[in-house]
Amino acid sequence: MTDNWRLRKGAEQATISLNNKVYEELPFDEAYPFPDAKKNLLKMISKKPVYRTDPETGDQVIVWDPNYYDFVHDRAPDTVNPSLWRQSELTNIGGLFEVVSIPGTDTMPELGIYQVRNYDLANLTIIESTNGLILVDVLTCAETAKASLDLYYEWIDEHPNRKPEGRKPVIAVIFTHSHVDHYAGIINGVTTEEDIKSGKVCVYAPEGFLEHACSENFYMGNIMGRRALYMYGNLLPGDSKGDVGCGLGSGRAVGTITLTPLIRPITDEIAKTGFSIDTLEFEFMLTPNTEAPAEMHLYLPYFKALCTAENAVSTMHNVYSLRGAQIRDALSWSKDLNKTLNRWGNIVNVLFGVHHWPVWDNRNIVNYLKKQRDLYRYMNDQTVRLANLGYKPVEIAEMLNTLPEVLESDWNLRGYYGSLNHNIKSIYVKYLGWFDGNPATLHTLPTVAAGMKYVEYMGGATKLLERAKLDFDNGEYRWVAEVLNHLVSAEPQNVPARARLADTLEQLGYQAESGPWRNFYLSGAQELRYFANKQSSGYPSMDAILSLSPDAFLDYMAMLLIGPDIGENDEASFMIEFTDIHEAYFLGLENAVLNHSNMKSNPNPSTPELLITTTRKVFYGLVFGIAGGEITDIQSAVTNLINTGELVLKPKNISHKFINLLDHLQVLPASINIVEPVGRDSAV
Repeated sequence: MTDNWRLRKGAEQATISLNNKVYEELPFDEAYPFPDAKKNLLKMISKKPVYRTDPETGDQVIVWDPNYYDFVHDRAPDTVNPSLWRQSELTNIGGLFEVVSIPGTDTMPELGIYQVRNYDLANLTIIESTNGLILVDVLTCAETAKASLDLYYEWIDEHPNRKPEGRKPVIAVIFTHSHVDHYAGIINGVTTEEDIKSGKVCVYAPEGFLEHACSENFYMGNIMGRRALYMYGNLLPGDSKGDVGCGLGSGRAVGTITLTPLIRPITDEIAKTGFSIDTLEFEFMLTPNTEAPAEMHLYLPYFKALCTAENAVSTMHNVYSLRGAQIRDALSWSKDLNKTLNRWGNIVNVLFGVHHWPVWDNRNIVNYLKKQRDLYRYMNDQTVRLANLGYKPVEIAEMLNTLPEVLESDWNLRGYYGSLNHNIKSIYVKYLGWFDGNPATLHTLPTVAAGMKYVEYMGGATKLLERAKLDFDNGEYRWVAEVLNHLVSAEPQNVPARARLADTLEQLGYQAESGPWRNFYLSGAQELRYFANKQSSGYPSMDAILSLSPDAFLDYMAMLLIGPDIGENDEASFMIEFTDIHEAYFLGLENAVLNHSNMKSNPNPSTPELLITTTRKVFYGLVFGIAGGEITDIQSAVTNLINTGELVLKPKNISHKFINLLDHLQVLPASINIVEPVGRDSAV
């Protein structure tokens, strides 16, 4: 075969027919919600890309390009589901928008709530108080957060009559929940670590925020980050055959990820009473185990404005995220939306979310929240009902392939980000686990071994490909993908198999209404055609790394240990003294695991063989450097740190035990196979 097999293809007739049918099924002549998405636009986003400086080369690298999705307009091309195309038009509407504004009085200046949209996946919300700005969620990275806040300040500078006091400083930041696109732009994006430490800027988040933000993004960060590149289409070109947006927003910025451990948690007690930030009263409701493990809603009586975090957005959300995450509790999600309605439904005048556009007018808000509430309740209850009749997750997802008409016809509930299919499967797993009860599925063969047997049973690769072509020509793409996946697993070097599977995944992507489904299909096709997806998933800054407590970090380090390679001769014990926080930890390497305990909570500590004295910055940097592959000569790296006095090992004559421990930590590759099995040589 020539290299033409690597080229992207157009839509097959089966895909064209399916996408044309979407125009017949949905009310595309309806204007809603375009007027709301464009309402109260104050200033357009600059069309200049946002850059970061590469720390190694000094080059300017694009973090966010506001022009990237400008091709999304008019009628959908054959290669995009028209419903997803419509949502992408909406999410591509960007700028600084007014949510609500209250005229000034003798006692209060003019104050408002504003949002910057489409400078990242999420929104930056700016709440004006008398003496400063209170920000709600601060995007994925410092660069886009700064650009968003600058846009607001530029508008202030251009309209001094609107705000005669001029630019106000940031005095508080509120994180609504523990997902990276809502907190990672804080340091050097909207404030500094120094201003947080001094108390000039207070940071608030729901109880458990820091634990969940760190555990999700560090423990499973490597594979989750890799899968996120597929989910958000970061590896795809932005065009009608590639990335058109992810439904929740246009896309995800890739820049400097930051965090601060100096957070004031909103607990149950605080949520019950509320409090004031500067001159504005805030009311809170904790909603744990909904869209995120740590999440909360907030209400501002002065503006009669409600923020439902990411629990109510203008799409069906994920009960399970395709990037990989803990399955969410759809029942708790629904119940907390019901509690929100009961608490504020009679008084709220505007609802703003952390994605998409606001909802105005009490009647509209109540209807919006009721349908969001009932969406998650319906998925939960109907999955449970059918599971109790003995149906398996795949069967239930096929049986519940549409919502009731009143929900199905609502644009705000379409599966642009989550999908009914994978949400239902996830709800089943949350209640009953991965095993469907059929003993034939209890101990199945692994991917490669199963693939080889499938190919053998089907009469070999040639016959399998012949049958697959017939089914492909008939538009049976789901089945063709399943069959060819076995062949590629068995024979990853088989170019005709890779080519046909890539073409098949591509058609499934062109049909998908869900942005993440489309991106996964098309990224998978790209991997099969040419494995060159080496883009990093983000750039954690040292302040983000230092947000990990020693307990959390040592747990992470233990998860890097290559257990099968540990023998009895490798066993050792250490005590680490972190001089920057004046805390000490005992580490014991035995039985192929690494345990630790804080010396403060260990009344009968064992005597360690080796004392390690250093700072968290040095120790964390050493381990992250090894795991990330930046440090390949561990002996030299440790020796250099000892020579500079940054690392002290006593007694020196057994320092090799520490080197040995570090040498048994797993190096985590940035580029990981998603479609073809890990460790298989594709040879193409």
